[in-house]
Amino acid sequence: MTTFVDRVELHIAAGNGGHGCASVHREKFKPLGGPDGGNGGRGGDVVLVVDPDVTTLLDYHHSPHRKATNGQPGQGGHRSGPEGKDLVLPVPDGTVVQDRDGNVLADMVGKGTTFIAGQGGRGGLGNAALASARRKAPGFALLGEPGETRDVVLELKTVADVALVGYPSAGKSSLISVLSAAKPKIADYPFTTLVPNLGVVTAGSTVYTIADVPGLIPGASEGKGLGLEFLRHVERCEVLVHVLDCATLESDRDPVSDLDVIEAELAQYGRGLEDRPRLVVLNKIDIPDGQDLADMIRPDLEARGYQVFEVSAVSRQGLKEMSYALAKLVDEARAARPVEENTRIVIRPKAVDDAGFTVTKEEDGLYRVRGEKPERWVRQTDFNNDEAVGYLADRLNRLGVEDALLKEGAREGDGVAIGGEDDAVVFDWEPTMAAGAEMLGRRGEDHRMEAPRPAAQRRRDHEAERDEALGEYRDFDPFA
Repeated sequence: MTTFVDRVELHIAAGNGGHGCASVHREKFKPLGGPDGGNGGRGGDVVLVVDPDVTTLLDYHHSPHRKATNGQPGQGGHRSGPEGKDLVLPVPDGTVVQDRDGNVLADMVGKGTTFIAGQGGRGGLGNAALASARRKAPGFALLGEPGETRDVVLELKTVADVALVGYPSAGKSSLISVLSAAKPKIADYPFTTLVPNLGVVTAGSTVYTIADVPGLIPGASEGKGLGLEFLRHVERCEVLVHVLDCATLESDRDPVSDLDVIEAELAQYGRGLEDRPRLVVLNKIDIPDGQDLADMIRPDLEARGYQVFEVSAVSRQGLKEMSYALAKLVDEARAARPVEENTRIVIRPKAVDDAGFTVTKEEDGLYRVRGEKPERWVRQTDFNNDEAVGYLADRLNRLGVEDALLKEGAREGDGVAIGGEDDAVVFDWEPTMAAGAEMLGRRGEDHRMEAPRPAAQRRRDHEAERDEALGEYRDFDPFA
C-alpha cells in the first residue's frame, strides 16, 4: 500500500575532506628532490533537487540518515586525492527546508531548483603546496576538514492554483475526478482521502492545477483530525473553493454552518488564507433534497458576497461554468503576481575594521577565540606534529590573534580556547608561542635541500675527509 508522507526529519552528513600528504621526492642520484605531497580531495556535498517525478517524501521517512562520500587523501608525486561524490536527493516541487528550530532555509519551487543542505569538507593541503622560499621542505601537511552535519526538516506544501476545501465526504474527490484525469479514491465514508490529489484542468485557453485537500473538521487549525497535516497544502493555492454538501445525512450540520466552520479554521491557521479569492460550490444537487437545499441557501450566500455554483459530479451539471469561473480567478491571480526580476548578485564587502575573528573573556577567566579562519586552521592542524603546531602559531600570529589577546588583558598562563564550547582547542597561553616560530629557527627547512656545492669543492672536501680518515688509521696502535 502506497503511503503519502509530507513531513520528515532528515539527518544529513556531507563528506569529509581528505588529508594532505607529506612526502619527499626520491629517485636515483637524487634522494631529496623536494616535497611532492599532493592535496586531499574535497568531500561530497548533500544537494536537494526538485524532481517533478517525485511526489512524496516517503523514501526519507524510511531512510532518514544520508551521507555523502569522503574525499580521498593526497599521495606522493604531486597526486591529489579524488573528490567525494555529491549526494543528490530528489524532493517534490513545493518542499520547504527548515532547521530544527523552524527557521526556513530554502523554499524549493520549480523543476531543477537546488539547495546545498550540507557542505563537504575541504581537502587538506599537501606539503608541496605549503612549500615556500622560507619553508622549503615542510615535514607536515594539513588535515582535511570534516563535512557539515545537520538535521533538517523537509515539509511538502502542494503547488496548485486551486484548492478544494470542505468537510469530509463533501464530494471533493468526485469533483476533481470529473474535472481532470485524476483518479482519487472515492467512497461513502469520511476521510476517504488521506493524501492531497492533484489534477490538471483546461478551461478555454487557461490551464490550471487543482488540489483536493483532505477533509477538514472543527479544530483542524489546532491539529484535530488531519487538519495541520494538510492545511499547509492550501498555503500555495491562489484560489479557494468551498465544497458544501447539500445532501448530508448528519442532522447537526448544514451547508452554511459548514462554511462558517471552515472559514473560521482558515482564519485561525492564518498565513494569508483569509485574503485569498474564493467561491462556493453547492454539491450533490442531483439528489432532490440537495437541489431544494441549494435553492434555499443560495440567496444567503450571495448576499455575503460569494460567487455560488450549483454542481453535480454525477450528472456533471454546472461543472463547465464553474471551471471557467475558476480559470478567470486564476488568470487574475497570475496577473497580480509581482514580476520576477533576473537574479542579481549582491556584494556585501566586509567592514574595514573586521578582523575576521573575535576574542572574548568569559566569566571563568577563559579567553575564547571565534572566527571562521582560526577555527578552520585548528581543524586542519595535526597536533601530534610539532612543526604543524608551529605553522598554526605562525598563521594565528599573522592574523593578529596574539595582539588581540594582549589587548583583552591576557597574561602568560591564562587559558585560551579556539572554537565553540563543544569542539574547542584549549591551551595555556604563552605570549611567545606565536613568535616561537622565529625562536625555533627556519622551521620546515632542510640543509640537505640547499644549493649543491660545486664539483671541485665536493672533490676537495672528499679528499680532505679521506686523508683525515687515513691519518687516523695510520696513527692507530692496537696494542696501546
